[in-house]
Amino acid sequence: MARPEYKLDALISAVEVTARDRVTFSCDNGHSRAGTQPVYPQTEPKRTEQSTIGHRIMPSTMRRERNAKIIATLGPATSSPQAIRELFLAGADVFRLNFSHGEKDEHRARIETIRALEKSTGRPIAILLDLQGPKLRIGRFLRRRITLAEGADFRLDLNPAEGDSRRVQLPHPEVFAALEPGMNLLVNDGRVRLKVSDCGKDFAETKVIIGGKVSNRKGVNVPDAVVEISSLTNKDREDLRFGLKMGVDWLALSFVQRPQDISEARKLVAGRASIMAKLEKPMALNSLEGIVDLSDAVMVARGDLGVEIPPEEVPTLQKRIVNVCREAGKPVIIATQMLESMIESPSPTRAEASDVATAVYDGADAVMLSAETAVGAYPSEAVAMMDRIINRVERDPFYLQQMDATRKVPQATAEDAITAAVRQVAQTISAATIVTFTSTGSTTFRASRERPEVPIMGLTPRLDTARRLALAWGVHSVHTDDVQTFRDMVSLAIRAARQEKFAEPGDTMAITAGVPFGTPGATNILRIARVE
Repeated sequence: MARPEYKLDALISAVEVTARDRVTFSCDNGHSRAGTQPVYPQTEPKRTEQSTIGHRIMPSTMRRERNAKIIATLGPATSSPQAIRELFLAGADVFRLNFSHGEKDEHRARIETIRALEKSTGRPIAILLDLQGPKLRIGRFLRRRITLAEGADFRLDLNPAEGDSRRVQLPHPEVFAALEPGMNLLVNDGRVRLKVSDCGKDFAETKVIIGGKVSNRKGVNVPDAVVEISSLTNKDREDLRFGLKMGVDWLALSFVQRPQDISEARKLVAGRASIMAKLEKPMALNSLEGIVDLSDAVMVARGDLGVEIPPEEVPTLQKRIVNVCREAGKPVIIATQMLESMIESPSPTRAEASDVATAVYDGADAVMLSAETAVGAYPSEAVAMMDRIINRVERDPFYLQQMDATRKVPQATAEDAITAAVRQVAQTISAATIVTFTSTGSTTFRASRERPEVPIMGLTPRLDTARRLALAWGVHSVHTDDVQTFRDMVSLAIRAARQEKFAEPGDTMAITAGVPFGTPGATNILRIARVE
C-alpha cells in the first residue's frame, strides 16, 4: 500500500473545530486560517507590546548540528568534572549512570557535576539512571571455576552448598517454576548452553549442549520462558528512590518482559521521571506494542538480547523495534557494542562505524556508548567519533529520503494533525526552524516524530521537561519563562530563535502551541511568523 501524502489542506479540513478545542492556523497578520480566533484564559489581563521584555530565555552557549542524540555512560574513566565536561563538549547530550556498578556517593558526585555543567553552559542536560534489574546468576563453586564437557549431565538446584562439575546452586525458584523439558539455559553470556531434560519446583537436570568454563556468580539467561519475577528488585527500588531524590530525568527499566513491568514502575515513579523500557528479553517481543505504548522511551539493549537470540536475528529485531517506536512516537535508543573497539583503540572498526550509521539511517532518536566512555581509554574520542558519523549520515541525501519514506501516518487527533501540518508548512515555506511551546513535552515529542527537515526548538517553562527533551531527535530544548498570551508566545519564539542562532532577520518560523497555555497535550495552534 502506498504511503498517504501529507497534504496541508487535507489535514486542515480533517480537523474538527469546536468551541472547546479550537484549532487555529494563522500567518503574520494574525488572521485565522480556520476562521476562528485563539482561545485565551478568561482571566487573562491586558498586556502591552512591552510585556514580553521580562520573559527570560536561559541562554545556551552551544547547539548541536545534528538530529540524532548521543548518550554517554559515566564510570571510573569519566567521573571527574573535567572528563564529564570533555564528553559534553565532544557531543554527549545525555549522561547514563549504570547502577549495576558503583556506589551511591559516586553517582551523587556525578549528578552534582552534571548539574553544575548544565548551569555553566545554559544547556539542559538529561540524566539517565539505568537500574540493574533482576539479573539471574548461579551460585559459587568449591574450586571457583569448572569446565563443562559437551554431553555431560549438570544439575541446577536451590541447595546453597558450593558446586562442582556435577551441580551448582541457582538461587531463583522463579526460574524452576517457569522451566519445561526441552528449554535452553544460557550461562556466562551464552558461552555455555544447557538443555533441560527434567525439572521440578527446586531443580533442573540438564544436558550440556555447548561446553566451556563456568565460574562463580556467572549470569544465566532463560530465552524460552517468561520468568515470573518483578523487573524491580529491592536494590532497584532503593536506587530508584535515590535517583528520584537527586532529580534524574529518565529511568531505564532492565529486563522488561511484560507491559505490567512498566505499570509497576510507573506507580512508584509517580510522574517524577520518564520511564525507558530496556528490551533485552526475547519474551518482551511478544508484547512489544503494549510495552512501547506504556513506556516513554525504549532502548534496544543488544547485549543481553544478543545472548538469548541468534546473532542473525538481532538486526531484523532492531529494525522492528525502531519501526514500532517511531509509529508510536516514542524515542528509541540503540545501545551496546556500538564502538566497542574504542575501549582500547583511538579509532573504531569500519563495521562499528557502519553499525552506528545504520541506526541513524533507521531513524533512531539516540545511540549509546557504554564501556567506551565508562572505562575506555578514549572516552571523549569515542563521543567525537559518534558525532562525526551521525553528522555525515544526516548530510547524505539518501538519509532525507529515508526519513520521508518511513514517516508514519499521524493519529486522527487534532494534536497529531497540527504537528503533521507544521512539518509540511515548514518544508513548504523553507522555515528556518519549528518552534514548539510545551509544558510536559508532548507537543515537542510529536514534532520530533514527524522527522522534519528543519531543526526543532522546544521551548518550555519547566526545566525538568527541557532536560527530558534532550533525548528527542532533532530537538534543541530551551528553558524559558512561561507565556500567558498569544502575542507573548510569538515574541518569545522569535527572540529565542535569534538568541539560539536558529534564525536571522528575514527568516520565517513555524510555531506550534496549545491554548489555553499550560494545558498538557492541547496542541491546537499553528502560526507562521517572520523574524524582524
